Amino acid sequence: MKFLAHSHPDEPLQLVGEPQVAVGISEKARAVTGRLQGTFVVAGKTISGDFSAEIIEGGNVLLRNPRITIRAPRIELENHQGGIFALDDVIIGKDFHWERREKQEFRGSLVLQATTEGISVINEIGLEEYLSVVIASEMSAAAPVEFLKAQAIVARSWSLARLLSEEKDEYRQEIPPTEVVCWYGRGRHNDFDFCADDHCQRYHGITRETATHNLAATRQTRGLFLVSGTQVCDARYHKACGGLTEHFSVAWEDNGAPYLVPIVDSLAKQPFITTEESAHAWLCNSPNAYCRVYDEKLLATILPSFDRETADFFRWQVTYRREELEAIIQEKAKRHLGELKEIIALQRGASGRIYRLRLVGSREEMTIGKELEIRRVLAINHLYSSAFVVEKRGGGVFPDEIVLHGGGWGHGVGPCQIGAANMALQGFSCEQILGHYFPQTNLEQLY
Repeated sequence: MKFLAHSHPDEPLQLVGEPQVAVGISEKARAVTGRLQGTFVVAGKTISGDFSAEIIEGGNVLLRNPRITIRAPRIELENHQGGIFALDDVIIGKDFHWERREKQEFRGSLVLQATTEGISVINEIGLEEYLSVVIASEMSAAAPVEFLKAQAIVARSWSLARLLSEEKDEYRQEIPPTEVVCWYGRGRHNDFDFCADDHCQRYHGITRETATHNLAATRQTRGLFLVSGTQVCDARYHKACGGLTEHFSVAWEDNGAPYLVPIVDSLAKQPFITTEESAHAWLCNSPNAYCRVYDEKLLATILPSFDRETADFFRWQVTYRREELEAIIQEKAKRHLGELKEIIALQRGASGRIYRLRLVGSREEMTIGKELEIRRVLAINHLYSSAFVVEKRGGGVFPDEIVLHGGGWGHGVGPCQIGAANMALQGFSCEQILGHYFPQTNLEQLY
């Protein structure tokens, strides 16, 4: 990697300037349309205006513009003199409850890469400009600047750790005869460094980058990273912990970093969840926590508009007809369990998030994990989190309804964005916020 001086685990990391990153705006597209505003150079020619691209036989992309028609496996449109490119119908929130399409605009260069499944649309850009869009996409433009500074440092640290990591993108283990364990990394993509959605970090274009706060947060923290020992921190984060954050191993591999550990997200004392009784008491009440925010005006200063459509993130409830949930499980898990009798939490993390769950039906039973797989299998899209307890209503052995009483939004590992933003609104500094969520870490300037 050109930006690394060396990266031996026992030596302090040094960077040679700011990294450049490749961001996958979309994948598997059969066709792409958009506009080039300003000067772009492709195959030695200067172009601007409307363009279209489609995948064609022979593993090529066919690009059309009033000034050029070109076909190649990879087409690079180099941005000159601060141009902007716009893309139509970009999907955001893919597979989540808020999925939608929108037009987006980007700085940097545009790459169209042919794959066996379509076109990968890639934005090549400097890390700092990438981050200014990330924090504008993740949170409201009105969010307090101390929180945005913390978010910029966290996102910058995760980005570099991801570039240096050899982590698998996905793990699946089937344990005969009835157990499946999966986890999904925020991992490696074949054609680019990061995708543009929640799987990696939100990167929804410069149309949201309207507040001077966003740019100031990036510029004031330029080159600043969270470091543990001699390594940049793998700084995971999520939307709302529900009052307790979680062990790394609940969502991903069994090994984890010393700074990705559970914490109580308030000044009040609260024991971690250790029994089903404590899980019920915790999740069926609304305890004090930084992310316990219900005031709509306050949320408007923290969350982008589409996230505010999710109003019950701190404590939530989902009610299914039994037959409805059986159909979802059959579709998602590809197993026909018969009539559903029980949903049993076998193992929970410190926040109450389940990472091993048993589903008992009249025909057979199965056990699933980890956290995201449980959220995936029990919902048409995804549950907000795997921190829930189960209530059965009516019907005897086979209930008429199944109610999940849950808490939190996301995997629970690392900083809780809503909690961190609320801390900033209460007067906590960027450094205090990071120290709260990332124990045993330091801040270091690496470029």
